[in-house]
Amino acid sequence: MPQRSIGSRIYLSLIGLMLALAGGVFTWLMWRSFERARAEDHWPQVPCVILRSDVETRQIDPNSQPEYRFGLLYGYQWEGAPKESELLKLRGSPWVSKEAAVKIFIERYPEGSQQKCRVNPEKPEIAVLEPESKAPGYSLWFPLLFVVGGIGIVVGAWRR
Repeated sequence: MPQRSIGSRIYLSLIGLMLALAGGVFTWLMWRSFERARAEDHWPQVPCVILRSDVETRQIDPNSQPEYRFGLLYGYQWEGAPKESELLKLRGSPWVSKEAAVKIFIERYPEGSQQKCRVNPEKPEIAVLEPESKAPGYSLWFPLLFVVGGIGIVVGAWRR
């Protein structure tokens, strides 16, 4: 097998390091999402009342299609003090192109209904009706493949 030049070894090392770095960044982001979702599981649940449940509409410009979002407001008590939140999940409600996708939540959380919400004990002004998914934690293997592959490229470039 022919000997690799220093230039090609450095080039392969840079490619491998960039691949490993990208995988590392995505691994860290996914782990952070997983940890946040896992922490939410330990937030206390308190009763809450849905005060507003409707469809919010926006149209960015006259030529675009309207977008829809679940508008929500609910009240709850935390250590004797009344609080309100608009969060379905920590990330809020996304804007979507189909109004029917929003109406599902209106049926699930009708105005005046009693629900359970999770309250962040460290910041009681933050409450959610639905906890985040832990799916990013179960998918960590995928970006880790890029980390391992990138390190493998670097090692392979310098191996005799």
